[in-house]
Amino acid sequence: MNQEKIISNTIVFVKEELKNAEGGHDWFHVERVYRNTLLISKEEKVNTFVVSLAALLHDIADPKFFNGDETLGPKKAQNFLKKQRVDNEIIKHVINIIRYISFKNSFDKKRNKFTSKELEVVQDADRLDAIGAIGVARCFNYGGFKNRALYNPEIPPNLKMSKEEYKNSNAPTINHFYEKLLLLKDKMNTNSGKKIALSRHDFMIEYLNQFYSEWNGIK
Repeated sequence: MNQEKIISNTIVFVKEELKNAEGGHDWFHVERVYRNTLLISKEEKVNTFVVSLAALLHDIADPKFFNGDETLGPKKAQNFLKKQRVDNEIIKHVINIIRYISFKNSFDKKRNKFTSKELEVVQDADRLDAIGAIGVARCFNYGGFKNRALYNPEIPPNLKMSKEEYKNSNAPTINHFYEKLLLLKDKMNTNSGKKIALSRHDFMIEYLNQFYSEWNGIK
């Protein structure tokens, strides 16, 4: 396999597939996750080819935009990688990362879990893009896309959701900070991910404090 050529072809493929995607889940999101993946990989013993492919293909068909279908993304990625004549074991590994990377899978306690260092790296890279300044921007972009309220003091965050409740939630955007974003700092797998997550987490806390101050007319 010519790995550099396959990576180049994958980038072209993903850009085309996501050219009309929602702004928080578009090519630029994938590019950031890819860069984060390469950054974290410098301090972790992983197969760089596997994590690169997984990062580039992880959102090729995000279930939330395809009626909750969690099989479409892995299928698209698998078909593409087969056309690129990627080794079957690598394809299997990449597909498993795509299947298990999502935060919503953490709700599924009884499901058999796939684990690998490569999954941990790509998962951290993806979660880093969900927090900090970009995470805040993505959160409100998606909330606007779904026509959700910014905030409603009468609708508290639900911290005991099932996977289905999480997938089907239409709660105000601010609730998502408590139901997901503020939880990610403590869910990082790698030392690199944990270090980067700290400052991004602190930024979100500062943002929320400012948000409530403005909402309540304090400053």
